[in-house]
Formats: sequence, structure tokens, C-alpha cells
Amino acid sequence: MVVVSGQGPALATGTAARRVRRRRGGPSRGWRVTPWLFLLVPLGLLVLFTYVPVANMFWYSLTSWDGLDPVKEPVGLRNYAEIFTRPEILRVFVVSLYYLVGAAVQMVIALYFATILSFNVRFRNWFKGIIFFPYLINGVAIGLVFLFFFRPGGTLDAILQVVGVSDPPQWLGDPSLVNVSLAGASVWRYIGLNFVLFLGAIQSIPDELYEAADLDGANPWQKFRYITAPGIRQIIGLSSILAVSGALSAFEMPFVMTGGSNGSATFVIQTVNTAFEFSKVGLASAMAVVLLVIVLVISWLQRRIFPDDKVDLV
Repeated sequence: MVVVSGQGPALATGTAARRVRRRRGGPSRGWRVTPWLFLLVPLGLLVLFTYVPVANMFWYSLTSWDGLDPVKEPVGLRNYAEIFTRPEILRVFVVSLYYLVGAAVQMVIALYFATILSFNVRFRNWFKGIIFFPYLINGVAIGLVFLFFFRPGGTLDAILQVVGVSDPPQWLGDPSLVNVSLAGASVWRYIGLNFVLFLGAIQSIPDELYEAADLDGANPWQKFRYITAPGIRQIIGLSSILAVSGALSAFEMPFVMTGGSNGSATFVIQTVNTAFEFSKVGLASAMAVVLLVIVLVISWLQRRIFPDDKVDLV
């Protein structure tokens, strides 16, 4: 063994000291515990305000509790059977289809504007602000604005009279049009969120790819198909799951504008009415659990269709 400049014994001593500290739970062990100390408070809040309420909700769904009686009589799976056998409860899923179609239209429009405004366009910052601004407004305020917009003799009817429509329909009073009107209002409100997500994803794609495509003579559609769309595939998947879950849990707009009347009650409005108007908290909890399961299943399918693998565009 060759010792250089007398450092061999010192190195051996330091190694032995580190081994002793590890056996005694020295600084290295404390370093492993420190991150959990910082996570203790947020994890506690997460369990207290998320997992405990979900567990209580599942327990309530197995009872016939009315929300006031201290005794919660167990009924097993009777509430879940009632959900899938009562027509008025199943009918609200049809209402969600309107919002699902609206969400698809919203994503297409948002992707279109994000693709255009991600490049050099005149007044693009101004257009970005206009598109994103509705998402910053409170949902109740937007509901009140569109309530005046769709009412008889309101803004929409005045615009239609200018173009020659003298007898406009009842936008919120006609059961065949009320959900189309509400879904259209939700498209205007949430388009800014998808727009920002798509815009950030598109701008993260290297410009060299588009320059190479221009040199190869690619047209705009080919650049979108082979560069833009693959590059933002994960964001498209995220927006899809947000759109589906938002369509199933729509509440603010229809509740403020119609209160769920004329066949516009969504699943969440039906759940709230079941709990607080009809005093069937057990059944309402079962409906909430069903909605949670549906969202989790859709999230799982989204992860299977759009896995979190890195996209290689080169």
C-alpha cells in the first residue's frame, strides 16, 4: 500500500468516523428525515380536508341519513341501486353531453387561436388578453351577465332583430334550447384556460423544427400535424380530462341562470337538491361517490391513451 503525503491515515480515520456516525444515526440519517418534517403539515392538511371528508362521504352513502338525525341507519348499497334505477337521476347525464360537446368545441377554438398567436401576429398580445380575460371573471358574475344576454328582449334578441329575426326563441325558457345556451356560455368562459395551456405548450417547441419544416416546403397543416400536435400531446390529454370532468361537474352557470329548471339540472345540481332540498344526504353522498369514480376512471383512461412519455420530434 502506497501512502501519498501522509494522507492515508487521515482518509481512513474520516471513513471510520462516517461509519460510526451512520451507526449512531448521525447527520446522514437526519438528512433523510428532514424532508418529511417539511411535508408533515401539508400532508396533514391534505388528509384532514380531502381524504377524511371522502371517507365520511362514502360512509354516508351507505346510510339513509337526512343530514340532521344523529342516528345514521345503514342501508348497504340501496342508494347506489336507486341512482341507476331512477329516471330523473339518469336524465342529468344527458345534460352533461351538451357541456361535453361544448368542451370539445372550446378545445378546438382554443387550439386554433393558440396555434395562430404563438407566432408573430400583429396585436397578438392584445388578442391573448381578450381570449384569457373571461376566465378571470367570477362564475356568478358571468352567469348574471349571460342571464341578461339571453333573456327575452335582451342583448341577443336585439342583435337578432337587427339582422331581421323578429320572433326570437326563448333561449332559457325553451327546454330544447336551454342547455345549448348554457353550454355556449360555458365555452366563452373556459376557452381562456385551454388557450393558455395550448399556447405555453406550443411555445415550448423548438423554433428550429419549424425552420427545418419551412426549408422542406411543409405547409401550415403539415407543420401542425407533424410538429405542433405531437409536441403538445400531453397537454391535449390534460385538457381532455379537464373538459370531461368539467362537463360532468358543471354547476355555477346553470345554477345561477336557471336554477336547474326546464331540464337544465346537471349532476351536481341534482346532487345538491337531493341533499339540501329533499334531505337525502345519504343518496346525495352516493351520487357524489359515483361522480368521483367516473372522474377517476376517465383519468385512468386518459393516462393510458396519453402516457407521460417524452415526445421525440427529431
